[in-house]
Amino acid sequence: MYNELDTIVLNKDIKEYDLKKGDIGSVVHIYKDKEALEVEFATEGKTVAVLTLNTTDIRKLTKNEIFHVRSFPNLTS
Repeated sequence: MYNELDTIVLNKDIKEYDLKKGDIGSVVHIYKDKEALEVEFATEGKTVAVLTLNTTDIRKLTKNEIFHVRSFPNLTS
């Protein structure tokens, strides 16, 4: 269902990383069982988090959706 470098949408808030439902990430690794993936979340030029997530935690970005920008709290340069 997912491939490396797919753009995904987060299905839930992950408070410990200040990530919110709807944030955009990229699949960077798919585990053998294909139920868990490593997903990178980043601002322009800085990785915020690389997390192991289940397929239920994310979904694919659809062709009729548009990106949305928000400021990211607690980000140091």
